[in-house]
Amino acid sequence: MFFYFGYGSNINLVSLKAKGVIPLSSERAILHGWKLRFNVRHWFRHEGGVANIVPSSDPADFVEGMVHACPDDSLASLDAVESYGVGYDRTEVEVVTAGRKIKAQTYTGLPGFIDDSCLPTRRYLNIIIKGAEAAGLSLSYIEKLRHLPVFPEKDYPEFKPPPGNWPHFNNNSLASHSAYTALGGHVFDMHQAREDLQGIIGLLGGKDVTLFFVKRHDTSDGNETIEDVINGKISPAAGKYVNAYLNEFAREYIYTGRFDY
Repeated sequence: MFFYFGYGSNINLVSLKAKGVIPLSSERAILHGWKLRFNVRHWFRHEGGVANIVPSSDPADFVEGMVHACPDDSLASLDAVESYGVGYDRTEVEVVTAGRKIKAQTYTGLPGFIDDSCLPTRRYLNIIIKGAEAAGLSLSYIEKLRHLPVFPEKDYPEFKPPPGNWPHFNNNSLASHSAYTALGGHVFDMHQAREDLQGIIGLLGGKDVTLFFVKRHDTSDGNETIEDVINGKISPAAGKYVNAYLNEFAREYIYTGRFDY
């Protein structure tokens, strides 16, 4: 078992579980002498900036979050979803809970991904705020989150696949292609992704990631199933979110087929 300090979307247990990490227990925690920033540019440009923490010279500064007790095998999952070694480094910090001090693992942005002009999206902030409210973080801290400026949302046209007689994939055939990923019934080849996106091929490759993105939307309660996706029973906002990623996948990757559920 190890302790992990989540300060961004991983305050939210729905979001954390959607990433495949199910903590044994969770409690509120404070990291003193650090500041919260949203200056790690997202791997996909339409997602704005994501959370980061930076040391502060002012000892009065602090970051609120959740410290999660996690099974040892969750570290690899966290490293994958946080792009350890690509966008984030992993470091140990000491956080304070209601009853003790705990040394915990956390993630800090690497210099190559830092952009102080970045802003978080409304979706991303909503996930953090919902998690903060559920966790009982301080009202003043939550109010600061509520009043942060946000990255403007982009409107995308309904995704249309390129014309052609494309091959069809299923879970088994897709799994044999480690750099192929499926989303919303479409398959994309990530081999020639730009450098920023090379680090997440292992996270997305060889599988359908539609449900992953549905559960990463702020309207998710974490209980959606692939049958809900197939039958159009996800929220319109989550459907719009998947459509945005279909457009971005088509821009970043090579369209290579259809995915059969």
